[in-house]
Amino acid sequence: MLTRRSEPPLDPKILEEAAEWLMRLSENDLSETERAEWEYWKVSSPERNRAWTRAQLLQSKFGGLPPALAMSALDRPSNPERRAALGKLALLLAAVPAGWGSWKLAQSQQWSADYHTAVGQRRELTLADGSQITLNTDTAIDVLFDTRQRLINLREGEILVQTAPDNAAQPRPFLVSTRQGRMQALGTRFTVREWQLRTQLAVLEGAVQVELADNPQRTPIIVNAGQRTDFSSQAFGLPNPTDRNVGAWTQGMLMADKMRLADFVVELARYRRGFVRCDPAIADLRISGAFPISDTQRSLNMLAQTYPVHVSGHLSGYWVTLSPA
Repeated sequence: MLTRRSEPPLDPKILEEAAEWLMRLSENDLSETERAEWEYWKVSSPERNRAWTRAQLLQSKFGGLPPALAMSALDRPSNPERRAALGKLALLLAAVPAGWGSWKLAQSQQWSADYHTAVGQRRELTLADGSQITLNTDTAIDVLFDTRQRLINLREGEILVQTAPDNAAQPRPFLVSTRQGRMQALGTRFTVREWQLRTQLAVLEGAVQVELADNPQRTPIIVNAGQRTDFSSQAFGLPNPTDRNVGAWTQGMLMADKMRLADFVVELARYRRGFVRCDPAIADLRISGAFPISDTQRSLNMLAQTYPVHVSGHLSGYWVTLSPA
């Protein structure tokens, strides 16, 4: 069976051009001359043709532009809000066909949750029983306290949990659930991070019991203080020592200790809107240091000043590329 080769990434400048044309067409204000320019632009190069094919696919999925990006009232190209919308639209085009579905899922996860954070935001909560929850960037949770349980449903993102004793007449278990399983706190402090197909648990104090969502026959495991593990809905991963910097994000820092640059980029990208790409030529460069997640541009500048890395931005900063200096 033949497998389709993945296409090379499109030039961000061409994606921005496609986003501009898509937005202008949605506003229905093109003159005959401008429409002729658009027709020529579409066929003037293979890359532009690919970019416009993605734009058409995005339109077909929604029947137009996503509402949050429809900027028909902002008809001045210099308007900052319009420039921001163009950047977001270009990023969607970069990810089509998966990008639109992911965008819709993120919106629904965020706005229907009891508590949520935006990209780059952190939030601290004190629950009715005195337990404390810290939400990391781009996180959404539901809270359900009843007579039987104290339940936190982590829809997406990452949380730090500090449980408090339950003063109810009948003590209730403190539970955290994800799509992969359910964790019961045994008087503890721990972090939970929900990935697409796995959950990552790190126990800082006490212990946590874990059971799998789709494998109830599997005996639950106990993860003790100083241990971390990850699991799918079907199987547990092997326990490992907890990274001593696992909760550094609560202090606004991303700690790197001989971390691969490619892995660092993945982590830093969680805290900024847009796309950060690492050139494969420097993906294995090892870096160390403390980097502020509240100012990701400063972190990128620190990289460029300390290591042989060149940082270039496109699409008003929404698309950043790290390449050899």
